[in-house]
Amino acid sequence: MLQFSKYQGLGNDFLIVEGRQGQLPDAISNPDPAWVRRICDRRFGVGGDGLILALPPQAEGELRMRILNADGSEAEMCGNGIRCLARYLADTDGDAPGRRWDIETLAGMIRPELMADGQLRVDMGPPFLTSEGIPTTLMPEDGLPQGVLLLEGEQLKVAAVGMGNPHVVVPVDDLASIPFDAWGAALEVHPAFPAKTNVHFLQVHSRERLEIRVWERGAGPTLACGTGACATLVAAVLLGLADDCAEVVLPGGPLMIEWRDRTGSVLMTGPAEAVFDGVLTPELVPGLFAVEPQDISINQDMTNPSATTDDTPAASPEDEAAALEQVQKFLSNTSLDSMLNLASESLEQRTKARFERGTP
Repeated sequence: MLQFSKYQGLGNDFLIVEGRQGQLPDAISNPDPAWVRRICDRRFGVGGDGLILALPPQAEGELRMRILNADGSEAEMCGNGIRCLARYLADTDGDAPGRRWDIETLAGMIRPELMADGQLRVDMGPPFLTSEGIPTTLMPEDGLPQGVLLLEGEQLKVAAVGMGNPHVVVPVDDLASIPFDAWGAALEVHPAFPAKTNVHFLQVHSRERLEIRVWERGAGPTLACGTGACATLVAAVLLGLADDCAEVVLPGGPLMIEWRDRTGSVLMTGPAEAVFDGVLTPELVPGLFAVEPQDISINQDMTNPSATTDDTPAASPEDEAAALEQVQKFLSNTSLDSMLNLASESLEQRTKARFERGTP
């Protein structure tokens, strides 16, 4: 049995799995990309833009976040994802407004804060504005890597910004008139971006209001991208298109982005909301029934999460049979209703916590 929670930030949705106490087996904390693709599939799995794992810290943080894209690849950071994780933490632990978390990510320490209105304000750290830091082959001009890329016979003026993950911003006159899917897919894998890139097409309505459409690396079209909104504002400021505080409108809704000091952090403020809690059917739990029973090893035994390292000696056939018997006994003695009750109780506790602190 594997319990999860689904949260969304402006329609960018994620499956969150709790593992802060180190209780997750290795097959989940270091998941196979094929399994991630399966559970993120909107027809054959739960459905989501990605999977977020809340894990024990490895350095000075309170916890560590791993985020896997819907295609199974790992992202360095995700602005909407970290807001969803912070909302989950607040709901689970009953935290009040003003609570701030130090969360370790592949992009460094990120610090979201719960606001009085229930939104999350996140210190995203300073942007990366060097070609090697993004990375990109575009060369800096006026403090911003930029240039012209030839795409399907069109010359596109683009700018690159790193927010711990790579972004390319493409100003256009009219978002509705561009071949979004074709350009987004092509730019994601363009040779100018050796680690691939997130793609954002920008229409400027005013210096305080920007609108973007998002093609996310590893996910394709999404309703929102927090790091992308931050990268867009940074690029727009340096291109002289926007002020240092602006509303960035995405298909899923608006984010407020601030970059008051051109050498300092970018601040992002926006919502994140619970959608539902659930329990994966045993057939979808990695290491149990994803393979034939004779292939199940003791390392994959969900009743012993600590036995998860690759260095664990190979189990004997007797051990494998005993492990499988334990799992089957647990499943036969635990009804699906009981499993679902656990998820319902968890959601009820988080909902109660939200109402008790008087936030939306």
